[in-house]
Amino acid sequence: MEDAIPAEFCDSLTEELLRIEKEEGIVPAANDFEGSRTVRIYNLLARGAIFERVPVHESVLPIVEGVLDPGCLISSLSSISIGPGEAAQPIHADDQLIGLAKPHAPVVCNSMWALSDFTEANGATRIVPGSHTRDHSPAYGKHHESAAAEMARGSVLIWHGSLWHGGGANRTDQTRVGIAMNYCAGFIRQQENQQLGIPLEIARGFSPRLRELLGYGVYRGLIGHIDKQSPARLLDGSATAKIVWDR
Repeated sequence: MEDAIPAEFCDSLTEELLRIEKEEGIVPAANDFEGSRTVRIYNLLARGAIFERVPVHESVLPIVEGVLDPGCLISSLSSISIGPGEAAQPIHADDQLIGLAKPHAPVVCNSMWALSDFTEANGATRIVPGSHTRDHSPAYGKHHESAAAEMARGSVLIWHGSLWHGGGANRTDQTRVGIAMNYCAGFIRQQENQQLGIPLEIARGFSPRLRELLGYGVYRGLIGHIDKQSPARLLDGSATAKIVWDR
């Protein structure tokens, strides 16, 4: 999706990520998957109000709801800043650890927001087109032919969770900055534990839709209830849920 994110919003997000990185002293994880020259900041919804606009963005969320369904959840929200000299990330599938035979209907739908231009030289996400239809996940650490998903700043790449992909190598002197906004089906466990990772006092200030995306709701009248009530009651005491058994 080209021109999905306004330039001023890209600027604000980039500035906030740099602030968090500096204030919290966040450094690369130094493992093969996350990279030795890549700064990743997790649990962004707990780190700044500006990130509340990301999961519900009007250009992206409707597409994700079409791939999954309106009961989808936020799986994780993090930033990925690939620094100069970083090697290519191993090709993988985001649903690789979910124990379902492949190919299968999407249970994960993820997106990458380009806060800087994504080029083959600076580490644009590499994808293996059509790989989401295969009957297996990629062998970790093996070479797989892939193509760079080049896109201009402000664009968003969206993919089926079974698609084989990985961050590219950065052969430039500039950092490639992106936000990974990841979603999963309402019946799949989220990658980041949203209910425990985000303090209740912060979640209480979120919009109703964002609360639902975090998991403060009941999927299809059953999954996620607490004593036949919506977990959103923990936030303001007023939310109700009609459980499927009572329908």
